[in-house]
Amino acid sequence: MKFKVKQNSASIMLRSFILMITVIILLSSMTTVFAVGHQLLETSQINSFNIIGSLKKAVIDGNDDWKNWRLNSTLDTSTSYVQVNNRRKDATIKNYYSPGTKKLLSVKPQKIPFIKRLYYRKDVGPLYYNTGHARGIDYELWTNLNSQLETLERVVLVAIIILILTLMISPLYIHAIADRLTNSLTKLTASAESISTKPSQQATQLPVPDRPTEVTNLANSFNRLLNRLYQQSEKEKLFVSNAAHELRTPIATIRSHAQLIQRRGEEHPEIIRKSVNYINDESHQMQALVDSLLTLSRADRLVLDFSEFDLSQALAKVVNKMTPLVQQKIITEIPPNIKITAHEASINQIVVNLLNNANKYSAKDSEIRLTLKKSANTVLIQVIDQGIGISTVDKEHIFERFYRNAEIRGSIPGTGLGLAIVKQLADLNHIKLKISDNHPQGTIFSLTL
Repeated sequence: MKFKVKQNSASIMLRSFILMITVIILLSSMTTVFAVGHQLLETSQINSFNIIGSLKKAVIDGNDDWKNWRLNSTLDTSTSYVQVNNRRKDATIKNYYSPGTKKLLSVKPQKIPFIKRLYYRKDVGPLYYNTGHARGIDYELWTNLNSQLETLERVVLVAIIILILTLMISPLYIHAIADRLTNSLTKLTASAESISTKPSQQATQLPVPDRPTEVTNLANSFNRLLNRLYQQSEKEKLFVSNAAHELRTPIATIRSHAQLIQRRGEEHPEIIRKSVNYINDESHQMQALVDSLLTLSRADRLVLDFSEFDLSQALAKVVNKMTPLVQQKIITEIPPNIKITAHEASINQIVVNLLNNANKYSAKDSEIRLTLKKSANTVLIQVIDQGIGISTVDKEHIFERFYRNAEIRGSIPGTGLGLAIVKQLADLNHIKLKISDNHPQGTIFSLTL
């Protein structure tokens, strides 16, 4: 069975820190061992050169010289071995050996690669070799490095003990620190999981820990996201409910007139024409509603591509298109050659919806004014009507989907979506939309780009 390594934050942190600590201790231990070994070798080298120097000064040319040097020398014969080779022709004795030297040299020591003057002899250990020559006499010195090697071994042992103790203690400490750092995140995850599995009728908030700061900020961000999702969900529920309500009325009217034709059409042919007219009107109302719903749905997912275009020409085309469709006279004040960077089709849709809105709520013999003004940094479009006006209360809700004043609902045809589309497209174009009263009567819709 394949073993699966834990991938939570605490486990990853523990493995990373253990690896880092192990590498640091190994590197520091190796550096320490190398430094201590180098220092011990340097000390042995200095001592060796001092002994060779004293031998050169002594000029050992006979037994008396050798004995005098031995008496005056502080040489430790248990670790240092001296061989004197007198090459003078008048020398009666050619070689002198300190105690143990002959036995040492009975087996030739082996050179250790890469380290100058360092040798090794079985049953003896590492040896540092040095030579000197003075006045026809050769001096050889072999220094046993076992004591230095023991010191180095103790350093290695201490490093190993430190590494083992660190590897035993550090996981507990690191685990405690990791738990402290990730505990808040773990609780936050558990709370989020609990929320995701339980249906809620109200906005739910995650607990916000005091620390660490990153988790506090994350919890606050999650809460803002949850609140936004809840509001969006509520809007969607309300939207579906309102759409169903708005569609239910024309469908019921169509069904009732269709049933009336089925029951009484043959006996009373005169009702057929009347019922067909009702069905036709209601079907047009349904088509307008469905078209508005599709427009809103596309606007919710729309990402606009801005480009520069001639706004003056675009508004003139909109007016030419709308003039045969509205009952009021459209008066325009559109200076030429005003160019902007925006989404042309959505700007046209906004103006069309505002003109349609003015048409529905204004008298037939009134006027609708479409004006365009340009200042240093802004462009202002205004649709001004002389209609029934909008109350202060209605102004707060006029851009909500399906919102219609109770007094006009049923008396003036409409879906309650036209101004919602205007607001949605205005936001996508970064347009500031404002409603004000037109004195003595009517409404002014202002679009500031």
